[in-house]
Amino acid sequence: MSTSARGARFHDLQFRLTLAALLVVAALAWAWLYDAQKTMASMRGDGLLLDLMRAMMAPGDSAAYLLASAIMWLVMMIAMMTPAALPMLLVLRGLDRGPAGQLDPLLFAGGYLTGWSAFALVATVAQWWLHGHDHLMGANLAASHKVAGGILTAAGIWQLTPFKAACLAHCRGPLGFFLKYGRAGRWGAFVMGLHHGTYCIGCCWMLMVLMFAGGTMSVATMAAVALFVLAERLLPGGQWVTWLPGSALIAIGAVLYTSA
Repeated sequence: MSTSARGARFHDLQFRLTLAALLVVAALAWAWLYDAQKTMASMRGDGLLLDLMRAMMAPGDSAAYLLASAIMWLVMMIAMMTPAALPMLLVLRGLDRGPAGQLDPLLFAGGYLTGWSAFALVATVAQWWLHGHDHLMGANLAASHKVAGGILTAAGIWQLTPFKAACLAHCRGPLGFFLKYGRAGRWGAFVMGLHHGTYCIGCCWMLMVLMFAGGTMSVATMAAVALFVLAERLLPGGQWVTWLPGSALIAIGAVLYTSA
């Protein structure tokens, strides 16, 4: 077997191992979030997880609350957004048949999740403010009907905006993204991942805000949002992909807001 053929096989193996590792990490993140939800609901057990959940119920202790919430949001972003990066990585695998390490898929995923980690920190501060002003309630830390209605309505309106459509177009067209923003090398892979993550945040940030409406500790809400984010990328094109759910969110939000 030639050197180039061995390099191609090694590079293909690197992609496969990266995809497998990302799926394992995402699964572990979902398992951790499930345990966190159970611990928050019961406030029983011992160890670090219980300490984190207790801290998240005391927004008056700002430092501990922000640290615990930041950990929760970071794990949440890994669980929810790693699957959304897989279509991009599959296209990257098809484009890059060069020597091993020419375009490191793990660094691309790292850049992508770095962007979402920055969003997680912003969401942490927003949660602290909402909780501190008694807008989040119960073990799932869900907003009141009036606040939830406002969030759903705002998210629905965002779905109808041209900016949402423009960002989603980049997420739905991996090949076009790489042809336009492609870079070489390991650092190039990280920068491309960060660039893609920025577009992804522009597309989905209001969908993530829906977590405050359904409950920031609700695994069911996390799963619903994650599935919707993935569906937006994979379903056939057309305005209905954003307009139909956007209109539904506006309608549901209006009902919740007026019934409060």
